[in-house]
Amino acid sequence: MKSKILILVVILAFGSNLNVQAQKLKKFGSSIEKKIGPKTIKVPYTDVVSYMGYAAPGNEDEVKDGKKFYYIYVWIPAVAPEIGVRMMSPVGKTKIKKATKSAAYTENAKSTDYFDTYITLERSDITSKDNISEDAVKSANWVTLDRNDDSSEMPKQPSGSGYNSLLRYKSEASDPLKALTVGLYRIGFTTYKTGEVKGTFLAEVAAPIKLPGVVMAKTIEDLKKGL
Repeated sequence: MKSKILILVVILAFGSNLNVQAQKLKKFGSSIEKKIGPKTIKVPYTDVVSYMGYAAPGNEDEVKDGKKFYYIYVWIPAVAPEIGVRMMSPVGKTKIKKATKSAAYTENAKSTDYFDTYITLERSDITSKDNISEDAVKSANWVTLDRNDDSSEMPKQPSGSGYNSLLRYKSEASDPLKALTVGLYRIGFTTYKTGEVKGTFLAEVAAPIKLPGVVMAKTIEDLKKGL
């Protein structure tokens, strides 16, 4: 009997360890590949800005195509050749140095809720910090540059499903609508499945060059405070 109990404890401990490992976040690599010996790796982004938040039903910013969308606003201060965006839910025990933590995240950091992330990267026609306001953002023209639902590069969720998201968008300098210029961007996120978006999340925006002055915030008010 004791041996059976011991085996059960070992199995539970092993399974718990696998779950923790599944939530481990790897370095954020760009699309730029480099060969080191027999291996080809993606060169890590040199500039990564992280934001930890908590999404809850009723706090969505917009209902679009029948889905409740939440937005994180991002000020990009310089032209970039590529921007990477990734999102993971839940945050769990993941620790990120210098990550911006929203008040909602701090209050709900121990929550075990999470959601099937679906992200978009959008660019507005606002190109000056002086023109950023609540009204200007509402009336701005927003262009969706890229989107992602499930990424095999991201950690699996506690359920074992690979429902976290990652995208890399390369600037198309020849097309004004698809170029990564100075301006106001936003990360849109929702859940791919029908249902509410609820749980902690980690969102990161990255570039292969240094972009001093990148600001991420859940609201325009908070964004302006960081500019």
